[in-house]
Amino acid sequence: MNYPEKKWKILVIHHSHTDIGYTDRQEKIEKYHVEFIKQAIEINEESHLVENAKWEGFRWTCETFWAVERFLEKTDLGWHERLKQALQRGELELSATYLNMTELIDNEVLTNMTSRAVEYARSIEVPLNSAMTADINGYAWGYAECLAELGIENLFSCVHTHHGMFPAGRKQIPFWWETPKGKRILVWNGDHYNLGNELGIASKANLSYVIQDEFIHSPIVPNQWERAEERISRYLCKLEEEGYPYRFVPVMVSGLMTDNAPPNGAIIDFIKQWNEVHGNHIEIEMTTLSQFFALLRNQSQEIPVYKGDWPDWWADGVASTPMHTQIFREAQRTLRKVKRLDPDAKLINSTRILEAEYNLMLYAEHTWGYSSSVTEPWNPLVQSLGVRKEAYASQAHRIVFSALDDILQTKGEAPLASGRTMSYKVINPFPYEIEDYAQLFVDSWELPLIQEGLEVIEPIGNNKIPHQLYTVSRGTMVCIPVKLKSKEEKIFVIAPEDQKKMMTTSSYQKAGTDGVRDIEVYYDQEIVVTTSSIESPFVRISWKTEQGIVSWTDKITGREMLRSDRTYHAFTPVYEKTAVHDPGEMAPIRTLMGRNRKGMNAVRSSGRLTNSKIITSGKLFSVVELVYELSGASYFSLLLTVYAGIPRVDVAVRIHKDSVWEPENVYIALPFGEGFAPGELWIEKTGSSIRPRIDQLPGTGTDFYCVQEGVAYVSDKGSLSISMPDTPLIHLGLLEHHPILLQGHPKLNMNSGELYSWVLNNFWETNFKATVGGFYEFRYFLQWDHQGNDKEQAIQKCHVMNNGVLCFRTMDIGGFYESSPSPK
Repeated sequence: MNYPEKKWKILVIHHSHTDIGYTDRQEKIEKYHVEFIKQAIEINEESHLVENAKWEGFRWTCETFWAVERFLEKTDLGWHERLKQALQRGELELSATYLNMTELIDNEVLTNMTSRAVEYARSIEVPLNSAMTADINGYAWGYAECLAELGIENLFSCVHTHHGMFPAGRKQIPFWWETPKGKRILVWNGDHYNLGNELGIASKANLSYVIQDEFIHSPIVPNQWERAEERISRYLCKLEEEGYPYRFVPVMVSGLMTDNAPPNGAIIDFIKQWNEVHGNHIEIEMTTLSQFFALLRNQSQEIPVYKGDWPDWWADGVASTPMHTQIFREAQRTLRKVKRLDPDAKLINSTRILEAEYNLMLYAEHTWGYSSSVTEPWNPLVQSLGVRKEAYASQAHRIVFSALDDILQTKGEAPLASGRTMSYKVINPFPYEIEDYAQLFVDSWELPLIQEGLEVIEPIGNNKIPHQLYTVSRGTMVCIPVKLKSKEEKIFVIAPEDQKKMMTTSSYQKAGTDGVRDIEVYYDQEIVVTTSSIESPFVRISWKTEQGIVSWTDKITGREMLRSDRTYHAFTPVYEKTAVHDPGEMAPIRTLMGRNRKGMNAVRSSGRLTNSKIITSGKLFSVVELVYELSGASYFSLLLTVYAGIPRVDVAVRIHKDSVWEPENVYIALPFGEGFAPGELWIEKTGSSIRPRIDQLPGTGTDFYCVQEGVAYVSDKGSLSISMPDTPLIHLGLLEHHPILLQGHPKLNMNSGELYSWVLNNFWETNFKATVGGFYEFRYFLQWDHQGNDKEQAIQKCHVMNNGVLCFRTMDIGGFYESSPSPK
């Protein structure tokens, strides 16, 4: 055996990677992890036997606190005490990580769930200063802040570079991660979480994945010892060759060669044998996270400081279940609303909030389904695990909206009853003033009461409020403009109009008897709609057959808001498909896509505008529909709602997507920002706002991002906010298959790539859904102003547009029927 030049110590961190659903049913995985902690306790206790301390030196790290919670929930007080003693001895250890997450989760839920590990550690008087993650490829910058605020000083990352990559251009190195507020946590930028298995440290659990000197078909090999000698020696010599600065190196190891693996006491047997043979040159020791970081912090080598976002390469998988991701996001937003309406938890107890947060975490956890979801989409396990995963989103949605209903009841929501008045309460749930539109719903059976006409009255002041009607399922919506102060509540009453208005012909030029509005109107009118444009006092949007939306002009400044160098016009759908001619190649072709998420031979096409229709036209707003032909979809249309009173446009994308097994992507082009140049694009991620490609760790991905509520273009000329309530993924820059440019690359076009909403994909070859066929509606709200360059206010608008005001029926009439004066 060839020894490296230095005396080395390999620090083995023994854990089980938590994948909830990848290897078996979610409820089965839960049982597994409860048993794993039991086994770890038993092995640890056996290592302390006086006569036969067989596994002395055994250590176990609980990768996720979720597993510990399930253990505490499923076992008795005796087991609780045994775990406590092992933790207090420092031989079993907690990680502050609740689960290995995607970036879907918001800062509130993430912080609340992460704090549970901290609270438990405090309750049993055990120090907790470290967290570890495995598999996932990154974290929003707000995660660093979350850990720092909770007193977690260290983060051990085990990035899995399949379709991803570690930051800083090098793994197995530390760096200080500076948080948005200037705090720091120490990060170990580690290797794959099964590196110890690759080195041969775990008996009957070998692997060839990162080290690819030869492919091991089975984790059980006849020459494990010789293989370990060869691989360990070569690995350490390579670290020396690369200028690795330490005499120790951490490696993660699993007890068996699978995710969700049990502890394995035989690893200690290997370590003892190794140290007897090679310990003078290479020593191996099992350790914990805190012990490793304590050693690292005592070294004299300088550690670089980085600050910024760490985009997750695996965040894009959430678009493989677009409907349930949409439901998840609505539930998460509504939970924030519930907390604002009940800040002291007097109405909704903490148990219900925790149940909602738990389900949100389980949906946003990184495992999306069974390991053969693409190769065997018909497999019963694929189907059942998929349904269970999606159920977390729907369960959270049910809990949150049930809580909201209870709150609204205390605020005077009227039950469905015969003869109830048409009185409505409108509430601003935000701690700042907002301007929006309230939707007053009138049931279909109530329409005869107002068929002669209606008025909307605000009883306080007896003011008549402008309104506009539009038909919805099971009734009619009465839309009114509202402006409310922080947390303000107002009452509005719908009353029959005093005098019936007879319909007659207008003396003004609007439309002929054929109903077609194809004459350009040149006289003053709030909203003008034709078959090729729609115009308000704030915006003029024009489209052309075949091409789509070709112009979006800010009428206040006269500036075009669409990029002049755009590849596709505004809200044009873009479809990609990589051909697969043999069903057996569905997975291998996806593997070869690497970080591009498409093959070199991907066929790309854009939607073709074929028709436009005026849906409604009124004093408050007008709606037009643009219909496109799009490959991969049997139906695609845009509904544009333009408002007369504010610079805002709502866009609803409606699509009936074909079911396709081959890898595909659907994007919506958003080539905005021109009218605010030179400016910057800001995106909101978990707990922080960043400029993509700028506020990032070096060496991180720059093609796509997972956002919370939306994005904003901000400059001295004003801002444009684009809120995205349903679709969290954005793509920046080239859609073509291309060499990947990481943050810091000199060729990277910083912060100025073309923007796309990435709404659908099925490119992943293992556990994400194989098809995204179905009916969808994805909404976008755009609002702009010319009031300076406040990025926080621009992002705040995304929150307001995505949430809107609360509006519900109430028995409170605000004294309306007692007032005698006619409405103003």
